[in-house]
Amino acid sequence: MQQKITDDLDALLGVLPPAIRQKLEEIDRGSELIEIILDLGRRPEARFTDTDLELLEREVTEEDIRYVVDRIGEFTEDNRAGIARTLHRISAIRNRQGKIVGLTCRVGRAVYGTIDIIEDIITSGRSILLLGRPGVGKTTLLREAARVLADQKKRVVIVDTSNEIGGDGDIPHPAIGRARRMQVRTPSLQHEVMIEAVENHMPEVIIIDEIGRALEAEAARTIAERGVQLIGTAHGRTLSNLLLNPTLSDLVGGVESVTLSDEEARRRGTQKSVLERRAPPTFDVLIEIVDRQHLVVHHDVGKAVDALLRDRPLRPETRYRGEDGRIIVEQGEVPRLEESAEQERRGRREPTREFDRSYRRGQPDSGTSTRVMRVYCYGVGQNRLRAAAQNLGVPLEITQDLHKAEVVITLKNYYRKRPQPIIEAEDRNIPVYVLRSNTVRQMEILLADIFVLNVATVDPFSQAMEETRQAVEKVLAGAPVVELSPQPPQIRRQQHRLAREANLISHSYGREPNRRVRVYRE
Repeated sequence: MQQKITDDLDALLGVLPPAIRQKLEEIDRGSELIEIILDLGRRPEARFTDTDLELLEREVTEEDIRYVVDRIGEFTEDNRAGIARTLHRISAIRNRQGKIVGLTCRVGRAVYGTIDIIEDIITSGRSILLLGRPGVGKTTLLREAARVLADQKKRVVIVDTSNEIGGDGDIPHPAIGRARRMQVRTPSLQHEVMIEAVENHMPEVIIIDEIGRALEAEAARTIAERGVQLIGTAHGRTLSNLLLNPTLSDLVGGVESVTLSDEEARRRGTQKSVLERRAPPTFDVLIEIVDRQHLVVHHDVGKAVDALLRDRPLRPETRYRGEDGRIIVEQGEVPRLEESAEQERRGRREPTREFDRSYRRGQPDSGTSTRVMRVYCYGVGQNRLRAAAQNLGVPLEITQDLHKAEVVITLKNYYRKRPQPIIEAEDRNIPVYVLRSNTVRQMEILLADIFVLNVATVDPFSQAMEETRQAVEKVLAGAPVVELSPQPPQIRRQQHRLAREANLISHSYGREPNRRVRVYRE
C-alpha cells in the first residue's frame, strides 16, 4: 500500500499568532515540520526534520501565548491540549504559580500505509510492544495498527490518555478507522481505564500509548493474561535498556536474583548468584524503532531476555525500507539456550488430581497429537499456555476466533459464570476444558491429557522437584508449612537443597518408605 499522509496543518497554523503563521507559510516546508516552540522572552522556533529555524527577530510575548491558548482546547492535568478533530498536540510549560510561559505545538500526522513493514506481526494476534525514543513515530504506527485491525472486523478499543491517538474532541479522527476510543480523564487513572475497557466493551485488541507507570504495567499484564491482544508503546531504545528500567521491566518478564546450585553454576560457568527472568513476558513480540524506516524485531521476547541475562549474543530480525520503497527483511535468529538434563526431563509430567477436567458435548479427535490444534482461551493466560506447549513440545495455535477453535480452555471461576463464549462453544460441540488455576503446571497437565502424551516414562525426580518448587512458592507467599509427598533419601536431599537456596527451613519426618519433607519459615 502506498503511503498517504494527512496532517491538517492549516488547523494548527490557524491558532498561531499571525506573524508566526505568515513566516511558516513563507518557508513552505510543512511536510518536514515537526513542532513550533513558543517560550516567553525567547524567539519563536520551528523544528524541522533536518534543522531548527528562528521564525521572528522579536521575542515571544504573553499576548502571543494567550493568542494560542484562547484558540485550542482545555489543558488537562498532564498539561496537554489539542485542536478538535485533529492529531496536533499542544503542551504547556508553567511557572511556579501555574501560569503558562511556554508552548510546544507538535504537528500530528496520520500516515496511512506506514504499518505495512510490520503488518504481518500486527495481524498475527500476538501482543506487541513498540519501543523507541520520543518523536520517532511510535504513536503514528499505533494509530495505523488500530485502523488496520479494526478494518479487519476486529473489536479494537483505544485507551487514549492524551487524545494523541484519536485526536482532540469527542469525535475521533478518521485515521483510527472503525476502532473505538476511550478517553482518560486524568493520566494517573490510565490503568483503571485499561481494565475498564476489557471488562465493559469486550475488545479483541486494546491499543495503549506510553506505558510509563508501574500500575499501567500491571494492568497491561492483566489484560494480556485475559486473552486480549495488547499493542502498546514505551519510551526506550533497546530491549536491554527496558530491562534496566525498574518500572517497566515487568513488561518483558522482569528480573530477579537467584542462587544456583553448585552443579548448575559449574555447568553454566557462572557465579552462584545470577539474574533470571522472573515471569513470562507481558508482550510476545518487542519491536525497537530505530527510525521511521528501520525496525528491529524480537519475535520471542522471553528467549531474548534470557539470552541477555546470560550474556548470549542476540541476532534479532531487522526490517527497513529501501530507497525504492521496497521492504527488506534480514532474518534474525531466536536465541537458543543450553538446558540442563533436569530441565529437559521436565518436559513431560504425570497428571495429578489437581487438574479438574470437564468434557462438554464432544471430544477432540485422536489425530490432534500429529497436527496443530487451534485453541480459544477465555480467562487463561496465553503466554503461560504457550510456555506449557513449548515445554511439552506439542503443536498448538491460539486463535482469537471461536469459530475456528477446536478446543476451548477456561478457568473454573469463569466457567461457573456461564459467559457467552462458553455457551456458544458448547452449542457448537467444541470441547471445553476447565482449569482450577492459571498456572503453567496445570496447563502442562491439561495439554498432556489433550494430546494423549505417553506418561509411562515420567521422571519421578523431575516431578518431585516441581512439587518442591511449588511448596517453596507457597511458603514464601505466606503458608506456615507445606508437607511434600514421601520420597526416597536421594530425592529428599535435593528437596532440602532447594529449600535452603530459598532461605527456608526443611526437615524430614516419618519412617521409610513414607518419610517426607516439610518446608517452613524460621
